[in-house]
Amino acid sequence: MAKLERLFDIPYYQQEKYAQDTMFATKIDGKWKPMSTASFIEKANLVSRGLIAMGIQPGEKIGLVSGNRVEWNIMDIGIQQVGAIGVPIYPNISTKDYRYIFGDADIKLCVTGDEELYNKINSIKNELPTLKTLYCFDEVQGADHWTDIIQAADTVQQAEVEKRKENIKNGDLATMIYTSGTTGNPKGVMLSHKNILSNVEGCVPRIPGDHTSSSLTFLPVCHVYERMLHYLYIKVGISIHFAESLDTIGDNIREVQPEIFTAVPRLIEKVYEKIISKGDELSGLKKALFFWAVKIGEEYELEGKSGWYKFKLGIARKLIFSKWKEALGGNVKAIASGAAALQPRLARIFMAAEVPILEGYGLTETSPVISVNCLKEGIKFGTVGTTLEEVEVKIAEDGEILAKGPNIMMGYYNQPEKTKEVLEEDGWFHTGDIGEIVDGKFLKITDRKKEIFKTSGGKYIIPQVMENKFKESRFIEQIMVIGEGHKHPAALIVPAYDFVREWTERKGIKVEGTSNADLVKNAEVIDRIQQEVDVYNELFGRFEQIKKFELLPEELSVESGELTPTLKMKRKVILDLHKDCVDHIYAHEKED
Repeated sequence: MAKLERLFDIPYYQQEKYAQDTMFATKIDGKWKPMSTASFIEKANLVSRGLIAMGIQPGEKIGLVSGNRVEWNIMDIGIQQVGAIGVPIYPNISTKDYRYIFGDADIKLCVTGDEELYNKINSIKNELPTLKTLYCFDEVQGADHWTDIIQAADTVQQAEVEKRKENIKNGDLATMIYTSGTTGNPKGVMLSHKNILSNVEGCVPRIPGDHTSSSLTFLPVCHVYERMLHYLYIKVGISIHFAESLDTIGDNIREVQPEIFTAVPRLIEKVYEKIISKGDELSGLKKALFFWAVKIGEEYELEGKSGWYKFKLGIARKLIFSKWKEALGGNVKAIASGAAALQPRLARIFMAAEVPILEGYGLTETSPVISVNCLKEGIKFGTVGTTLEEVEVKIAEDGEILAKGPNIMMGYYNQPEKTKEVLEEDGWFHTGDIGEIVDGKFLKITDRKKEIFKTSGGKYIIPQVMENKFKESRFIEQIMVIGEGHKHPAALIVPAYDFVREWTERKGIKVEGTSNADLVKNAEVIDRIQQEVDVYNELFGRFEQIKKFELLPEELSVESGELTPTLKMKRKVILDLHKDCVDHIYAHEKED
């Protein structure tokens, strides 16, 4: 096969190089049901023929609103082959955002995942003037099923699909991905085949897997991060298994025994918390040994440690960390982490446990990877690795990271002025992140440019660095540092409810009521978390230290609108939703 030029060439590359019996696998009725490379290509071609039969023209937009499932991938390739533009949309956004995206993109046809999503969009269909047809992957009473598209294929020959494919070039628009809109309306990021393919090719040397490997997928494929990795897995020949749900990830990992899977830091934190809670359940020598191993892991360095340390690490790996590996299937060569900053402490501990977490960095606008830690290229804790081949990075005078390369987006759809704000004529893209180059090659992110704030005393606060440090406390699940325009920083804190409850029982502390709201009102709980805040405050300058905090009775979540689908905090939304807490913190500011 000639050089890959379009994203839809990738499945054919797999078919030629190492056709798989299990290209994808879905768990149905308790059993993993495989789909072969040949079957996948056949179905994608039927979709392409069906779309042509239905009158879909090159350049027209087709919406995909669904969780991860093989049908999504089939539709994705089928759409691309006819020159139409797939517009993946997060399933859990508001109807307001649906109205905006459908209207802005002029979506003609849409396929949804299940009954809930179908009903959500169908309920506003009369407000979406360009939407002609709405389908559903699941069987839903009264809804057109997605196989109706395939049924229409009979009237069109495959030659028509091949003719369409021949007219599609490497630099043509392949997809539009709308950002999650932490502020204002979402922006439609236009990505070409070249953009995403360059990222796939740049990541091939860095992925620790081959055509005999398997992966588990559970992050939203509508996000460019997981989507690019799907293309990468297909190119390399790695079998892709769909997790049943977020609740079953642990079980699915043990069943599939994947060599690689992707995660965001929030999920890694939860995995770690669960492991530590298992250690809490131990007693005597076993418990002491468990936490001794954790301490060894926290001190892990890639090189330069003494022979005595290496001897202790060997014992820790054999007696404790081996069980961590087993809990993750036993075969994990790497967990790819992105979308937000990972606590360096967790990177050390998991590497000590021989479960490497490869932290990377990028944005939707960069297709997405700019840099990533890599077992071959080198790893440095606290950084996001080295840049991909053909990707350049430089640090602007104000500390902002600028990136340039074939992965940089074509621009924002219908928003030339917004495009000009971030994309210079010579190709340099302004990421909006602050960073530095370490050891001449490793990129380190210090914060979001827009998230750095200034107190009324003129001191700059970098919240992300502080938040990652405070989250090392077992008492703190989530934290958002606030204080822009105020005399001092403060924080909204979500306690680690399960651990705090266990602590109150262990200490014989009586809590009135059983709810989270009751827990966060308890004076002894508040005092104990104050102690944690005091400890971590010592790591920062006086002007940075958190002077006051409020405890929140519920976790920040995607459903509440406080987190993006990749679990990043929507700071403005959180401030608005918890205005009473913020007002209470600063009520007596003049007296402080």
